[in-house]
Amino acid sequence: MSTMTATERISVPSPRPRRSTRGRASSIVLGVVAWVVGLIFITPVVWMILTALHSEVDAATNPPSFFAPLTGASFAEFFGASGGVNPWPFLINSAVASVVSTLIVLVLSTAAAYSLAVRRIERWSDVLFFLLSTKMLPMVAGLLPIYIVARMFGILDTWLLLIIIYSAMNMPIAVWMMRSFLAEIPIAVLEAAEIDGARLPRVFLQILLPLTAPGLAATALICVIFSWNELLFASVLTSTAAGTAPVFLTGFVTSQGLFLSQVCAASLVISVPVLAAGIAAQDKLVQGLSMGAVK
Repeated sequence: MSTMTATERISVPSPRPRRSTRGRASSIVLGVVAWVVGLIFITPVVWMILTALHSEVDAATNPPSFFAPLTGASFAEFFGASGGVNPWPFLINSAVASVVSTLIVLVLSTAAAYSLAVRRIERWSDVLFFLLSTKMLPMVAGLLPIYIVARMFGILDTWLLLIIIYSAMNMPIAVWMMRSFLAEIPIAVLEAAEIDGARLPRVFLQILLPLTAPGLAATALICVIFSWNELLFASVLTSTAAGTAPVFLTGFVTSQGLFLSQVCAASLVISVPVLAAGIAAQDKLVQGLSMGAVK
């Protein structure tokens, strides 16, 4: 009868240790905390939706009447069905200023980020600090000079003025974001393209842009949100021809009081384009915001 040596013995894998009671309890606590935080953030949105679906009388009650009859009168008032102000020109103005300024920012910020991350210029860190320092000045501090210059050139209450302001407003954050995305691209990929004879325009179009598509989506969405929601410059530098959606919202605050239900309905409608853009770019946005998080 042959005996098995120690090296020939079949080792039986030990059973996996069971998860401790403390670990399960901590997971349950973290799950409950996550749900509570989520409910805290979603409660104002649900409240706004219910308020928009109530009449002005029910929306103004204190405490609010959550079980009051639902109606779409506030949405009809927003779209001008009851003889109110037409919101479409304001929405179009916001869309044009936001989209055009975002496209300009993406083109300029990508070129600037390339020179700061890939082909680093001299004193590139000083350039980054200068861009960041422009965001330290309160926006209201530059309101009067911008108003005087815009009046001198005759561009008050125009799309052009909003596009220039929004482009300048979003440029610093866009350059910082695009630089962080471009810094993640291996230099060897670009050098290989140059060895194969690819010139800079081809490198940008066929290599850099596909690799930084998540970063471009994240940067574009943030620029659109900032431009779409901007109120200070739009309320002072525009009136009727180029008034934006946030300016339209302020029209519900009248001498008779605040039309709460109509404000909530208008806020929901105005939030839909940005929400739709976020959902459409959700995958690219998550990838872009997480680029560089894992080495």
